[in-house]
Amino acid sequence: MRSEPKRQFPNPSIRRLPSYLRLLRQLRVEGAQKISCTRISRELDLDSTQVRKDLALTGITGRPRIGYELTPLIDAIENFLGWNKVSDAFLVGSGSLGHALIGYENFRNCGLNIAAAFDICEAKIGREIYGRKIYHLRDMPALAKEMNVVTGILTVPAHAAQAAANVMVDSGIIGIWNFAPVKLDVPEKVLVENVELVSSLAVLSVTMNGLSK
Repeated sequence: MRSEPKRQFPNPSIRRLPSYLRLLRQLRVEGAQKISCTRISRELDLDSTQVRKDLALTGITGRPRIGYELTPLIDAIENFLGWNKVSDAFLVGSGSLGHALIGYENFRNCGLNIAAAFDICEAKIGREIYGRKIYHLRDMPALAKEMNVVTGILTVPAHAAQAAANVMVDSGIIGIWNFAPVKLDVPEKVLVENVELVSSLAVLSVTMNGLSK
């Protein structure tokens, strides 16, 4: 029997869902119990039809002229994103960016816990960053197996990224959040999400230059 292909979801919709979730969580704190697509679209400056389509990805449906029950909608988005449970991840590269990511406490609200950091600088091995111990990169395979960690975060310089990614793959990591400014060569089964910080800065710079002319 042939297995059904996995459903593909549009990335733009997925990228908007955290904005919805942030708004909905705040409204719940303020005491709201229901929400409409019109309200969400107005708060986030989006098209209400697009909001409805995005929310439909989670499997939840609203009621005409009533909208959505707030808590079930929050639960549906968290479940769709996988943020209803916290999973451990390993971070490679304990420099300034890695240090900042480990210290960002809100990741736990997004289902992510950076359990440990790794580096090849002997002077850093054994130290801690916000309570997370820094291990030598060569220790990752054993620790990943022991802790059943399959997510990795890469914050090393470009010249060191591929070698670090190779260790991640050999350790059983199947998802890499890549902050290094380089394209990684990994097996097809390994997912890589590239964070293009410089590209984002370029968009801001060009836009600002246009406004100043």
